[in-house]
Amino acid sequence: MRSLLSLALSVTVFASFAHAVHPVEVRGREFVDTVTNKRLMIVGADYQPGGQSAYNPEKKSDALSNGTVCLRDAALLQRLGVNTIRVYNVDPKVNHDECASIFNSVGVYMIIDVNSPLAGESLDRSNPASSYHKGYLERIFGVVENFKNYPNTLAFFAGNEVMNDVGTSKANPPYLRAVQRDLKNYIAKHSKRTIPVGYSAADVREILEDTWAYFQCEIDGKDDLTRSDFFGLNSYSWCGADATYETAGYNTLVGMFDKTSIPVFFSEYGCNKPVGVPRSFNEVAALYGNQMTVMSGGLVYEYSQEKSDYGLVVINDNSTVTLRKDFDNLQEHYNKVDLKLIESADATATRITPPECSSDLISNSGYSKNFTIPSPPEGADDLIKNGIQDPLNGELIQVKETAVPMAVYGSNGAEIKGLAIKPLSNDDTNTPGGENTSGDAQPSSPAASPSTTPKAKSNVGKVTASTGFTVAVALALVLML
Repeated sequence: MRSLLSLALSVTVFASFAHAVHPVEVRGREFVDTVTNKRLMIVGADYQPGGQSAYNPEKKSDALSNGTVCLRDAALLQRLGVNTIRVYNVDPKVNHDECASIFNSVGVYMIIDVNSPLAGESLDRSNPASSYHKGYLERIFGVVENFKNYPNTLAFFAGNEVMNDVGTSKANPPYLRAVQRDLKNYIAKHSKRTIPVGYSAADVREILEDTWAYFQCEIDGKDDLTRSDFFGLNSYSWCGADATYETAGYNTLVGMFDKTSIPVFFSEYGCNKPVGVPRSFNEVAALYGNQMTVMSGGLVYEYSQEKSDYGLVVINDNSTVTLRKDFDNLQEHYNKVDLKLIESADATATRITPPECSSDLISNSGYSKNFTIPSPPEGADDLIKNGIQDPLNGELIQVKETAVPMAVYGSNGAEIKGLAIKPLSNDDTNTPGGENTSGDAQPSSPAASPSTTPKAKSNVGKVTASTGFTVAVALALVLML
């Protein structure tokens, strides 16, 4: 029998480093929790505070490099009800342990783009052959190394809107499939688990269906690593409070993707027209309703207010945050989502056979019908076999702080008191919880709603060495009775 001390210590370690999410895998056209076998429907937000300019390799900064900022934003995103964020530009040479661990602790997955807007760090859509080289692969493999060990790394985007018109759809598709193959080969060789790889497409209706068909088909009818594991769509067709399922063209999208063999979701959505009017987010009811179960949810563009005017929150110059009415409206709709419906996995979805790649799948004469995928560039085989030099491998760490240190204000201007993350137990994924975050921001109110009010502001959610040991000893004594 194990000693009381050893049992107590083991429970303490488990409590201190418990994971809040299970790894997810693709099964047919759904994302599925590998432990619970429940479907993961993406309820998410695109996350790039500071926009593209926040990515600065010289300063070693990106959206996931500042733990205090991530703590603040994770607290708000947890209350909002999201389970996934998309992060566009990350530096593979920067440590992301603190931010990844914070989001993990609150049950939020991360979809990571492997590219960046800087030269040499993405495919050049005007000349993809010139940018597909060993140096580029070292960069994207570095992103894999950096994020592969976080259980809440849901997936990698191999490209974003590389084809944005008919002209760019001629040469680029084969190179994107080559990048997907290289990423998947590297993951298979150097990761302990499979991590899905896919593409995020622009909603250009002239080429959209061809793009989806091109990336989901299998070459020669066999297991094909160049094929996308999932398909993201950046769509802004639902505009204004008066839009409907039909006028927004969602019915057309459902008809298009009805026989998809891979997960399809909105990698960006949330039209901001008419300008200056808070978004109603009425499309949420449709996206997570019975009519659109073929889709795997979506990511609202975007968390923070940038020049493009899509923000759910405003990040002030002193790092405080003010919620916009958009945040309130989105939260209200998330709270109405039928969680049982969106978590129900469809066994028949795993039996959809992908089509075999052929020119017959492509309808636009200007779109590539070339399914001869470029071979890896010189030096790539060695990188895949032996790994990149001196990779920075991320690992989860203990989340020591839970209380948000800076002020956060509701859309009514009043401060939200006692804001903190609430680490989840039992490996849970975050879900909408009926919160009204701005409604909690009352000058005379004690603070937050009962479900998230901390018992002690400085210690909420913490498992310190002393408290962890006490809990472990108590548990051990109970077990011995």
